[in-house]
Amino acid sequence: MVLGRGLLGRRNLAALGACARRGPGRGRPAAAGGVAAALLAPPLLGILLYPTALRKSLTMEQGTMKVELLPALTDNYMYLVIDGDTKEAAVVDPVQPQKVLEAVRKHGVKLSTVLTTHHHWDHAGGNEKLVKLEPGLKVYGGDDQIGALTHKVAHLSTLQVGSLHVKCLWTPCHTSGHVCYLVTKPDSSEPPAVFTGDTLFVAGCGKFYEGTADEMYKALLEVLGRLSPDTRVYCGHEYTINNLKFARHVEPDNAAVREKLAWAKEKYSLGEPTVPSTIGEEFTYNPFMRVREKTVQRHAGQTDPVATMRAIRREKDQFRVPRD
Repeated sequence: MVLGRGLLGRRNLAALGACARRGPGRGRPAAAGGVAAALLAPPLLGILLYPTALRKSLTMEQGTMKVELLPALTDNYMYLVIDGDTKEAAVVDPVQPQKVLEAVRKHGVKLSTVLTTHHHWDHAGGNEKLVKLEPGLKVYGGDDQIGALTHKVAHLSTLQVGSLHVKCLWTPCHTSGHVCYLVTKPDSSEPPAVFTGDTLFVAGCGKFYEGTADEMYKALLEVLGRLSPDTRVYCGHEYTINNLKFARHVEPDNAAVREKLAWAKEKYSLGEPTVPSTIGEEFTYNPFMRVREKTVQRHAGQTDPVATMRAIRREKDQFRVPRD
């Protein structure tokens, strides 16, 4: 969710309340950071979100690979990944299929592949409609609960999108079948891209709905954390400002946190995304990537990284976001 200043109008609150009563949809826990529930929580009342139509898309060019960020719902991101050599494309978590197909037509590419990070509705909920609109798509994921799944993957499974190489990284915790996708262009000097769903956010991580602190530690530090520091991180939600406010709470003297927060607020004021970050950057300001640091351990009152992970996730779940 993208946060800014201002008051939610009564009409918006009524609509959000209706969403909360209906629930977030199949496969998504009612408390899963769902848009309506999160917005109506006391810490966020009085905060305005950009409508999706006002959130700007962004195309990142990495040599002949292009990544278009497609804002979706209230705070989600879908990603269109294009191989410039073959004009073949994949889409990550296409919860709004029509918007995806508009981007496909704009770029004049052939959509062949769906990469689904996990089964929650706001990530996998568009799969079945998309395959009806575009028959023959290959749908990848790590969980049988994912709609329209054609290819179930495991850790280090690989696939091709044109000339792009995709490696599947098993990162269970947020959900038991969560997968991140590492995309590289062979023989290219451009940095890799990793699509992290709800495992790794800019300055944060996903809630532990179907896993443990030990699993999230392994996902963040032993799987994603071992990628090249220049790997670009494309996450599933625009949570950056709130995450950095929590990071500031954990490490008030961390200059990297303060600088990133000021930058994120500026990007927000322009309606621009704060994604991507890089793996190297995350180690400087993301408290969940910094659980081995003494400053984070002291804040948590722990000396063990996994216990620190557990403690700060529990604290983050109850954190009242300041308005500054």
